[in-house]
Amino acid sequence: MIERWIILAAEEAGPVSNKMGGIWNVVDAEATTLARLVAKGELDSEFRILVVGPNYPTAGSDWNTGRNRVTDISALNRLDMGEELALTLAELNSLGMESVTGQRVEESVPIGYVLFNTNYYQSRLVRWKDREMTLNNAIKTEAFDLLGLDSMRFEKEHYGWEYNHYLNLSYAVSELVRILAQSPEESTKKYADKAVVEFARSVMPRVRASLHCHEFGIFYAAARLEKLGIPVRTLCTFHATVPGRTAGYRSLEKIRKNDSKMEPGTPLGFAALEALARYADGVTFVGDSTMKEAMLFYRMKGVVIRNGIDVRVDRIDWNKKERCRARIQDFIINNLYKNCEGSCPERENIIPVFSISRIEIENKGYPQLLDALVLQDHLLRHRMMGQRHADQTRVVCFLIASHGPKSKDKLPEGFPINLPIEVLLGDEIRLENMINDRRLNKDELISGRRSVAAVLYPQWLGPNDGGLGMRTDEVMAGCVAGIFPSQYEPFLLTALEAGREGTPSIVSRSAGFSDALKKVEHRVPGLGGVVVVDNIELQPQETVMDYALALDYFSRTYLEDDVKYRLLCEESFSLARQFSWDQPVMEYYKNLTV
Repeated sequence: MIERWIILAAEEAGPVSNKMGGIWNVVDAEATTLARLVAKGELDSEFRILVVGPNYPTAGSDWNTGRNRVTDISALNRLDMGEELALTLAELNSLGMESVTGQRVEESVPIGYVLFNTNYYQSRLVRWKDREMTLNNAIKTEAFDLLGLDSMRFEKEHYGWEYNHYLNLSYAVSELVRILAQSPEESTKKYADKAVVEFARSVMPRVRASLHCHEFGIFYAAARLEKLGIPVRTLCTFHATVPGRTAGYRSLEKIRKNDSKMEPGTPLGFAALEALARYADGVTFVGDSTMKEAMLFYRMKGVVIRNGIDVRVDRIDWNKKERCRARIQDFIINNLYKNCEGSCPERENIIPVFSISRIEIENKGYPQLLDALVLQDHLLRHRMMGQRHADQTRVVCFLIASHGPKSKDKLPEGFPINLPIEVLLGDEIRLENMINDRRLNKDELISGRRSVAAVLYPQWLGPNDGGLGMRTDEVMAGCVAGIFPSQYEPFLLTALEAGREGTPSIVSRSAGFSDALKKVEHRVPGLGGVVVVDNIELQPQETVMDYALALDYFSRTYLEDDVKYRLLCEESFSLARQFSWDQPVMEYYKNLTV
């Protein structure tokens, strides 16, 4: 009897109560889609699904305490996926690697979770080759012996704590896989009684394991298993590259010039971990640009398997869109009245749009977006004399970007329209200053000097965020359009997430999503539900103008042609449905089970 396991591992591979988006969404989607495909009988074999990652039990237990991630497994059931896994976890615990576990069910298929807390590895004493040392030092010693990883050098850098966390987590993941995948002979060799061994051979299932590692923080697990000769199928997926992230918007130029020199400030320890993907049985990339970066910096090849999105409905929920839009419009009007002591137009003439991303100002194209909003203001004002609604129209663009979650208790009433400077951190302050420098703040809107405003929303969205109090999907559904002008973006799930809610969007050509759109067969040409703006070959001022024109197009269509605007929403929804997770997960499965 052979028991097959597919293990999905990542730095963000556990339910986190205050984490927005990122790798967690991808890993969760892969696990969920695998379960659904098994339930529908579309995969040719049965297997168990296990999600593995870190555990952050309390605020401050994250390696980066500024993020204050907290793992929340309260909604999960008790883990019950067989004796093999139970024995494996017991052995890990005896070796000093404790975990918290849970299980949920997706369409009658169980999905297990094993989450490791690595914080104490630097104080936990173990025996290593007849010497007593900390578990972390034992892990680093072995990593040097196996792969030449110079952890002593990397841990002295400013990212040393994070590097150690990734190495420790990868080690724990690989140990879980190693013990789970070892033969019955190996797992029973500690017993002297031959009868015990023979019995184990006859009744214990032989385990075939496959490990899918998402992002560099977990790649050491695949390399270690290969070096130890453990018969496990491994797959490493790049969502970006470390040197590419450091170069940011300059990475496209480096690719064009075939410049493989890493930028100053590149965390070489992370790059060393990332380069270990070459030891995996397969390597995949979420987009063409990431594949080109890996070839440039590591001379590493693989295949592109793009991200997808889970759309479980057949049509747009127009009631939800109208309800959410009215809530956002009322919030804007009520708080502008209260905090700015001015007057506002009627609710239906307030046009909310949004952008959402990590707060990487240049990489995410915020300077271009703000300049485009200034141009949109001029376009709108020049039409005021001759077009219906123009003199009453107000466009409010929420810039949803934050260094981390903020306590609701520390936020003022009317947040984020009421946004005192002491609430802000780091680049949040810089972005707010950029808004004020361009006179795009709320005061200019209320006074009538501007018809377009940018509102910084430095918070992770949620029902208790102290602001709109809406989930991400609700904000996306309620906004008239989304704009994602990234200068560096390996893929772009947010455009698909907006499309799932039937919201049109504007994306930059440098985003990997724009490459994927070229392969979509059924798409209306021209200005459709997703507008791609060229920010690679055009002059900067042309790119900014195109962003402004696209925003203006969506705004005017929404106000003046309800039928056409609904068609744009339908196209964005149709595109999201075409990028389902089914195909990429099937491709992952084929690579994991060769």
